[in-house]
Amino acid sequence: MTLSLRQAQELYGDALAGGQSSFLLQQEGAGGDVFSCSLGNLPPGEEAALTLRYVCELPLEPDGAARYMLPAVLRPRYTPHGWDGEDVTQGVPRVPQGELPYTLNLSVTLQSPHGIDHVLSNCSLTPLSYTAGNRTTAQVSLAEAPPWDRDVELLVYYTEPHKPSAVLEVGLPGAEPGSLMGDSAVMVTLLPSLPEAVPGQSAAGEFIFLLDRSGSMECPMDSRDRSPQRIDSAKETLVLLLKSLPLGCYFNIYGFGSRFESFYPQSVGYTQQTMAESLQRVQKLQANLGGTEILAPLRAIYRSPCRDGHPRQLFVFTDGDVGNTQNVIAEVQRHQGAHRCFSFGIGEGASTALVKGIARAAGGSAEFITGQDRMQPKALQSLKRALQPAVTGISLSWDLPPGMEAALLGRGPEVIFPGQRCLVYAQLRGQPQPPDTAVGSVTLQYRIQDQTYKETLQFPLQPQDGDRLPVHRLAAKSLLLELEGAVDTGSERDRRRVLETSLSSGVICSLTAYVGMDMERGQPVQGPLVRRDIPLAGRPLCPNPQGGGTAAGARCPGKLGSSPRGLGHPSWENEASGTDEQTDGPRIGDPNRRGQRPRIRQLDTDREADPHRLQDRTPHV
Repeated sequence: MTLSLRQAQELYGDALAGGQSSFLLQQEGAGGDVFSCSLGNLPPGEEAALTLRYVCELPLEPDGAARYMLPAVLRPRYTPHGWDGEDVTQGVPRVPQGELPYTLNLSVTLQSPHGIDHVLSNCSLTPLSYTAGNRTTAQVSLAEAPPWDRDVELLVYYTEPHKPSAVLEVGLPGAEPGSLMGDSAVMVTLLPSLPEAVPGQSAAGEFIFLLDRSGSMECPMDSRDRSPQRIDSAKETLVLLLKSLPLGCYFNIYGFGSRFESFYPQSVGYTQQTMAESLQRVQKLQANLGGTEILAPLRAIYRSPCRDGHPRQLFVFTDGDVGNTQNVIAEVQRHQGAHRCFSFGIGEGASTALVKGIARAAGGSAEFITGQDRMQPKALQSLKRALQPAVTGISLSWDLPPGMEAALLGRGPEVIFPGQRCLVYAQLRGQPQPPDTAVGSVTLQYRIQDQTYKETLQFPLQPQDGDRLPVHRLAAKSLLLELEGAVDTGSERDRRRVLETSLSSGVICSLTAYVGMDMERGQPVQGPLVRRDIPLAGRPLCPNPQGGGTAAGARCPGKLGSSPRGLGHPSWENEASGTDEQTDGPRIGDPNRRGQRPRIRQLDTDREADPHRLQDRTPHV
């Protein structure tokens, strides 16, 4: 069941104290990309199976592939000076890969009306097997257990290009009409046809590059032979962007760690001479500035005056290992009217909450660089977006039959880039008359400089049935992501709305948690409790994120299977199973110390990006 965080923690603690078996799953902080699961009172010789289901949006790559990523790396977060928050990543035990008490199996069923052409991965795959003659369904699996030094990534390519679409889903039976879960919900995917900016054709712009030079950037991208260091991958991306800037713009380069420094006191004009000088200096940069204090250089950049006629574009390169993610996002958001932010997560395990959060806060886009193969198109795509004039006057309008109305969930699209999807979630109230032939439409309108554009999509109003309600839960997650950003500074009404949305949808947030108890056991578990923390794979040769010593990479265990489920786009429905027997006494935690929850597993999830869906992952203990 989903309860408020305090209620769930109290119920879990009471269950442990009473000898019952119980579990607790909660989100760590407001970022939404790290979760912890605790399981208590597992008797000797017994096993427990935990099944966790989730649905998420998947991003599109520059070449059109849909990207699914199963997180396997969770790096310790750097704790900035003066920050007193809790960081769950610091307490996770790390062991060599060969000593991990679990493995990973993954099989995937793909569905897409666009047709599935081929699938690529950073891990070994079995041959793609088509289960339909028209290639709309297929299956693929990992050929062997992957190493725990990288996230498992699948890139799915289609035989047809992506098209605008709408998926309408009926509400939850028995839920109150007029509520988020009681009404039908629609997910609309739009593909605005914007003219793309071409590097070199526009002289307007101030480009500021902020490069993470903390100790953790000295780590390799992964453990493969001759894998480059993160700092080298970031420098290569920066060099490509520098060479592609338009003549006549302005630029500057900052590096940060425990301190920060810049190439120039203020931005300089981009000429052949300043470019050549800067390229030489970039090649000499090292990851030698200590910790990851990103707030100070951000504030210094925001204090420097903007140049008239040259809109400021901020590019941030980081491995994302910070504990004060929400403070950084808030700082970027405070200056959203004065710049756009384009972020790059470097290496495996970069914080999705930070990298995506700062880009979202300032109207930019986020990319993740995990290898050399896709660095160039991602870097150039971000530059093209930065060169594009800002899209203004974005609005949505609905045309629905009498008796129906649409209520937008969240603020709707605030940023539009060429080649990027616009995802819109809305709650549909009322019933069309007659229901069998009803059609609705939604129109997206926006301006680029003095020209107005419109994109209209018509869709049938016959909702899909289903018991898991993925569209409703994606809508709830999108709304929660927006609402949670204002909880600390918002009103009590905002806090109540967050709780109401999370509790009604079953999508947890920083204020709620899942909790469950074994009600079938007749006798309480007796005997002393023995705590067991499930380890993650260590990487002993990586510099400590605090600036010295060593640190470890981290992995996300589980065994996965899959079955198909569709929204008119490819979907994976994964279910994991596995066991971890407790043989030396009842299982985990001290019932008298509820604040110290036993850790079974940390999950680092990438929760948003595109309407292709994945469901049902089950880490196991």
